[in-house]
Amino acid sequence: MSSRVGLRFFHNSRAAFRNATASFRRPGFQGRRFQTTDAGAAEQQQQSTFQRLWNSPVGIKTVHFWAPVMKWALVLAGISDFQRPAEKLSLTQNVALMATGAIWTRWCFIIKPRNLLLAAVNFFLGCVGVVQVTRIFLYRRSLKGSTKEGAEDVAHDASTVKSSS
Repeated sequence: MSSRVGLRFFHNSRAAFRNATASFRRPGFQGRRFQTTDAGAAEQQQQSTFQRLWNSPVGIKTVHFWAPVMKWALVLAGISDFQRPAEKLSLTQNVALMATGAIWTRWCFIIKPRNLLLAAVNFFLGCVGVVQVTRIFLYRRSLKGSTKEGAEDVAHDASTVKSSS
């Protein structure tokens, strides 16, 4: 009997929640977050550029604007690392930057609202990662090449010393 009381309470509270939230919905609300109407388009054309930027779903007062702005610091830090010698660069860190840039660039075109500013910063972050990873691989390959050449020279010198003795 107690389980029926619990279920009845749950059913009644769920119905009360639906009625309470229904009063906060806009008339004609169809489940879309950002709706445009002809009146909204006409009003948007009358707004100044600053007002459109301010009221945009990816405008100045949203995280969709400030996250990419702050992420440019990573791109600038990566660009400043172009001056560092390749032996001092971290391969794992730069692979992570490259992967992050590639993954999030793609994601920026999938999410709604589509955020082109975030896509741009992620694209450049991926490019910086590609450049740094390439520098690291070229440096490591040159070390392997010089080590092989050095080992061959040492072996050749050792065989020359043995044959002359």
